[in-house]
Amino acid sequence: MARYSKKAGKKVERAMHERKVGKLKSGRSGKTVKSRKQAIAIGLSEARAEGDKVPSRKKTTRKKSTRKKTTRKKTSGRKKSTRKKSTARRKK
Repeated sequence: MARYSKKAGKKVERAMHERKVGKLKSGRSGKTVKSRKQAIAIGLSEARAEGDKVPSRKKTTRKKSTRKKTTRKKTSGRKKSTRKKSTARRKK
């Protein structure tokens, strides 16, 4: 049994052709689509909107970030002053 209808395939084919020619634009921004994957996604999205047989979108789950926690070096004792103290005092 086919996953996608023939009509959905035609929508993707049309979107791919428009991308190749340089006429396929993305949604709100209206920028020209250059990515092959994005063109396929646009074609499938249009097919879904018309009610063609297309599997539903996969739900993406966000992974927890695997960033390493940075450890601070502990300063021994008190902090060193970064400001220079003037040695000469002004007299009026």
